[in-house]
Amino acid sequence: MSSRASAKAVSNLMRMVGSSCSCPAHSNIFSPSCTTHRHASAATPRPEYAFEMATSTIRVGKGATREIGMDLSNLKAKRVMIFTDPNIAKLPPLQTVIESIERSKVGYTVYKDVRVEPSDKSFQHAIDAARRYMPDAFVAVGGGSTIDTAKAANLYTVFGDAHLLDFVNVPLGKGRPVDRVLLPLIAVPTTAGTGSECTGAAIFDLKDKKAKTGIADRALKPLLGIIDPLNTRTMPKQVRLASGLDVLCHAIESYTAVPYYLRGEAPANPLLRPAYQGSNPISDIWSSKALQMVAKALPRSIADPDDIEAQEAMTLAAAYAGIGFGNGGVHLMHGCSYGISGLNTSYYHPDYVSDHPLCPHGISVAVTSPAVVEFTGSMYPERHLEIARILGADTTNAKLEDAGAILGDALRGFLRDLGVPDGISAFGYTSSDIGALVESILPQHRVLKLSPRQTGAEQLAWILERSLKNY
Repeated sequence: MSSRASAKAVSNLMRMVGSSCSCPAHSNIFSPSCTTHRHASAATPRPEYAFEMATSTIRVGKGATREIGMDLSNLKAKRVMIFTDPNIAKLPPLQTVIESIERSKVGYTVYKDVRVEPSDKSFQHAIDAARRYMPDAFVAVGGGSTIDTAKAANLYTVFGDAHLLDFVNVPLGKGRPVDRVLLPLIAVPTTAGTGSECTGAAIFDLKDKKAKTGIADRALKPLLGIIDPLNTRTMPKQVRLASGLDVLCHAIESYTAVPYYLRGEAPANPLLRPAYQGSNPISDIWSSKALQMVAKALPRSIADPDDIEAQEAMTLAAAYAGIGFGNGGVHLMHGCSYGISGLNTSYYHPDYVSDHPLCPHGISVAVTSPAVVEFTGSMYPERHLEIARILGADTTNAKLEDAGAILGDALRGFLRDLGVPDGISAFGYTSSDIGALVESILPQHRVLKLSPRQTGAEQLAWILERSLKNY
């Protein structure tokens, strides 16, 4: 074929694509000549049109933890920093990790000072330790607090001159994007809940602002998450409960979040597309499956500590929900929880060994879930009714306008049967605290903007008032 013929063929093909394909890359919907939309280079920004799916490599299997030494050796690691908390430091999961690393003759140190429900101070302490040791790989053995702390240590070791707030979510921090490759992080979860082994989020209490916040960037996600059911066998009942409720709420919120294409403007650069993008077709699959698994397995796991099948199902459900919300995001249950746990000054949850007042994350998230779905139920009511059916509600003759109330009642029954504390009043809050709680929740832009309904101070106050007592 001559060059002229070849050029003509390409030209014809481009015209065919342009006339038949309606995707933003090929259509003229965003061209300068269009009166509704504009090209990305024009003054008027275009709405979001794409979503991304990012997650860690996941390895699942009983005894898979014993492979971690070989993983680190394969990475050519020579100075590994292992993160854990004082409780896990005494238990078999950490010992299994250390034995495996020693068999592979990889150098390591252990940081045992992770704070359950981390604070800015505990994050900084871990960051300083990592900067002194200068590891070439990280390992996190523990729950979400440990994995999140290791993520932060990794980030600020690579960015050695950065201040803690540089990467923290706006408006409490600067929201700087992560534009360098981080060091390898292998996460070994010992709870079945946070899904942190699959996500790029790291959450902590910012004490001087009396608010919970965090860092959210795909670059933070672990290179590998090892989901070994043997590592969750030592969880006390209340830890199983709190972590399991976190899975439940991750799945509900991701599934009911504003769709990605309604979230707002498309970023000028894909590096700036947020990790939490809104509900999307891929996240929906993982979140829906996680909901089905939690509805069956969590009550069994709480009722019988020897129900290994249920506990193993919860470890998978946690990862499934982690993949779902790690890309779709969470919204009002988590947004409210940050204020509830952040302002807690007197409540200590049973089964948790802590030297400070502690309302476990999963508990603080779940207690507002009935009121939240009552508020959001008018948006995407079919999804709210679907969740209610999964939780056992009879929706045969249900009206769409009743979706929020039906799901709210289903959640109240589910939480009551599990023995969840009766609303935020169980933590010592009263109506007089609502204003302070709202003020601490409002800065959570990262999650509040994913609510399917517009949410401000008045709406948050309504949710919190409804959540003082649930039963």
